[in-house]
Amino acid sequence: MTLETIAIIACAYFVAAFVKGATGLGFSTSALPILALGLGLKAGMPLVIIPSLVSNSIIMAQAGHFRETVSRFWPMFLATIPGILIGLAVLELVDSILAGAVLGLVLMNYGAITLFRHGKPLSDRLAKVLAPVSGFATGLINGITGSQVMPVLPFLLSLRLEPKRFLTAINISFSLSSIVMALGLARLGMFTLDTLWISLAGLVPVYLGTKLGTLVRDRMDAETFRKVVLIMLIIFGVILVGKLFTAG
Repeated sequence: MTLETIAIIACAYFVAAFVKGATGLGFSTSALPILALGLGLKAGMPLVIIPSLVSNSIIMAQAGHFRETVSRFWPMFLATIPGILIGLAVLELVDSILAGAVLGLVLMNYGAITLFRHGKPLSDRLAKVLAPVSGFATGLINGITGSQVMPVLPFLLSLRLEPKRFLTAINISFSLSSIVMALGLARLGMFTLDTLWISLAGLVPVYLGTKLGTLVRDRMDAETFRKVVLIMLIIFGVILVGKLFTAG
């Protein structure tokens, strides 16, 4: 492995971890464009699994409320699993780049509209009905496009959760999706022992980036935090749409 490759991986890990620490979102989405540019997308995908899980764990440990969150949202988390499995099966039948671009447009529009218009939070009754629907749909979209944010992110935002509870809920969802993806990549032979060692070595910049990002997040009030999350959502959409024009 060359110094250039090491620098690319370290840069991707640190930048993505900083974004993760500051917003609670986006390790894979932030890291993959950098890794894809320097190493290629197929080489980059397995490299984000372990750092993503570690950064998720750091955020959840800092945010707390784990048992409370699992108790409240377990139907949503459970429904994610069959959604992912069906999504992976559908992936063979559709163009994932095109599907991702469509999703990107949805993200951009949702983020922009919500950023400038304050809607009413969902009632507890409606939230209970929509939770498993959100989980299944998130798993389905994740399996098809690789994106872990829709519609679980807007669903959780609509509940107006306190930031730490929001972070724990969204990162449990991300972690579950990452574990399923890791199993899929291992089955395809893309997650190897070399990938494991590189990922473990990269945990140093991941830890530092996450810590620095957390310091930034702790200085935000709830409304600023919400706006940052929505802006990140728009950025995710731009990245997904951009893949349509850069693929191949």
